[in-house]
Amino acid sequence: MKKFIRPFFMLAAGAMMISCSDDDNMDRNPVMPSGTAHLYATSHDGSVTRYDINNGETTSYETSSDDAEGIYYDGGDDSFTIVSRSSTSLESYAGIGGLQTGIDLNIDLDLSSSSDLESPRDVAVNGNIYVVADNADVDGDDTTPDGRFFVYTKTSSGFELRNIVTVDFKVWGIEFVGNDLYAVVDTTNMLAVFTNFSSNYMTDMEASASKTVEVEGIVRTHGLDYDGGTMVMTDIGDAGSDADGAFHVITNFDSKFNATMDGGMISVSDQMRVEGGNTNLGNPVNVVYDANYDAVFIAEVANGGGRVLAFSEASTSSGNRSPQINNSLSGASAVYFYTE
Repeated sequence: MKKFIRPFFMLAAGAMMISCSDDDNMDRNPVMPSGTAHLYATSHDGSVTRYDINNGETTSYETSSDDAEGIYYDGGDDSFTIVSRSSTSLESYAGIGGLQTGIDLNIDLDLSSSSDLESPRDVAVNGNIYVVADNADVDGDDTTPDGRFFVYTKTSSGFELRNIVTVDFKVWGIEFVGNDLYAVVDTTNMLAVFTNFSSNYMTDMEASASKTVEVEGIVRTHGLDYDGGTMVMTDIGDAGSDADGAFHVITNFDSKFNATMDGGMISVSDQMRVEGGNTNLGNPVNVVYDANYDAVFIAEVANGGGRVLAFSEASTSSGNRSPQINNSLSGASAVYFYTE
């Protein structure tokens, strides 16, 4: 497994602020990424920031959006797609690799969807299928939990709305694992799955999850990400606090999830939790996990006005840890890590 700590010390030359709390790891030989390694982060001001892991460069892209939450980078056409809360649509910006780096750039919109959304929070991608989680109240009764998944197909001319799936819980973070769509159940500690989502939910419908489990120890979950058999989920705790956030790491997730019955609980003994004052976690709203680096990247929206955080050795170290990356980003809302 590639080691993560030393490569990220290269970012000291850029805008990142590096915590050197893991001094016992300083004698390890660094293993630098052999190719592209970019961390993308969106903000509630609509901008996208890219951090280059190889050389420490930081590039900021000013998009057409005034508020973005949710991002995906497509290496096939060198584009990133954001979920715009201001235009209530998907927006895609192409040719990113050909642009100048290390500066602030204004970029032009390449593709978009119609303005179908109301309160979008996250996007999950499976091939040319783009699913957006929207947490607007569907039935006009805020005492009854509900949410929607807007399902788009990406084409050469834009994003076409295929169908809308209305579910019986409040939504936020979503993640494809193969063809299955995992979704956090907002305001709770629960995780739901819709099996074979892309083909089983192809028309406008009301649907219940195939299975829902509790994750012991979480107060209120928001973000999730899966890679290499490990699932990471964030806990924002009290939404009004900027210092009680955490994230949970569940290794061997597939076997643990499958062994838990519908309505059952994944016990705290089957997880690791990172929390405490050293973490700078208050409201970690979005997360990405990379198994090769064993690293967790987090969009933290509350603490310090917004941060991009990263924690190494995510599958082996828990407790009150200091992040290896602690970068100020006002209104940080989502992250995506791309390597090749």
